[in-house]
Amino acid sequence: MRYEELSMIEKMVLKLTYCKGIGLIGKWKIVKFYEKFHAEKFFAEDVIQIAQINQYKGMFRDSFRSISDDWLQEKLQHQQYVTWLSPDYPQELLELPYPPLVIFYEGNLALLEYPRLAFVGARQSTNYSAQVLHKLLPTIVKRRFVIVSGLAKGVDRISHEIAIRSGGSTIGVVGSGLDICYPREVTALFGEMKKNHLVLSEYPQGTGIKKHHFPMRNRIIAGLSKATCVIEAKERSGSLITAQLALDYGKDVFAIPGEILTGQSDGCHRLIQDGAKCVISVQDILEDLTDF
Repeated sequence: MRYEELSMIEKMVLKLTYCKGIGLIGKWKIVKFYEKFHAEKFFAEDVIQIAQINQYKGMFRDSFRSISDDWLQEKLQHQQYVTWLSPDYPQELLELPYPPLVIFYEGNLALLEYPRLAFVGARQSTNYSAQVLHKLLPTIVKRRFVIVSGLAKGVDRISHEIAIRSGGSTIGVVGSGLDICYPREVTALFGEMKKNHLVLSEYPQGTGIKKHHFPMRNRIIAGLSKATCVIEAKERSGSLITAQLALDYGKDVFAIPGEILTGQSDGCHRLIQDGAKCVISVQDILEDLTDF
């Protein structure tokens, strides 16, 4: 999108994207206020009141006033993005409680037009994960499903790589700006996906890694995907957050059973006990996705 073509509220949200002291819920309060009252312009004090900023008033006020229209245009001119009002914005995300207002991307945005499946699991995965993914993914990508994951070590990385090697397409969702690769072990894959596949983030360039970014990223993975498959997740794995979010959004969750001695798959077993579908063959996944 071109900055000059954006509506006033889209420009305001992009400005707030760079402001300190305001979170996503506060930004959505501004959007809802605009939709109701069609305010022509927001000043710092307006935003503070509407978004109910209390703890970080000074920080927000300083950052808001320091961001000029020219500065914002310069920051955005080399970034690709869609807003929640864009026809290219993935409509599935609008069904989330608080969708990303802006999605920054590099790569082939047309991949969002295809049905998508998420594969998530342990960062410290064993060879078992690789064997399972080698068994499942080639057949899945032949059915034109795009594989979604989080570009982390372990299951995420293996899922992206096998999808690519199998002639399929893949989408990575990251928790930083698209100019920052984390972890470093996926640098080559990160570059390959930005060039020939698709990488998404709700954070602009220059945004570093923060702990709370990961559950925020996980909600996008779950929201984009028709279903989520979990492999080698421990009892307190971050992958279980993605699985729970998928369930909350009314999506199917598949879990791969594993061994019971080390606890490496205890999270998967818990998901199965709680109603996730136990997967022992690719047909267990495909038979539940016949509408796509």
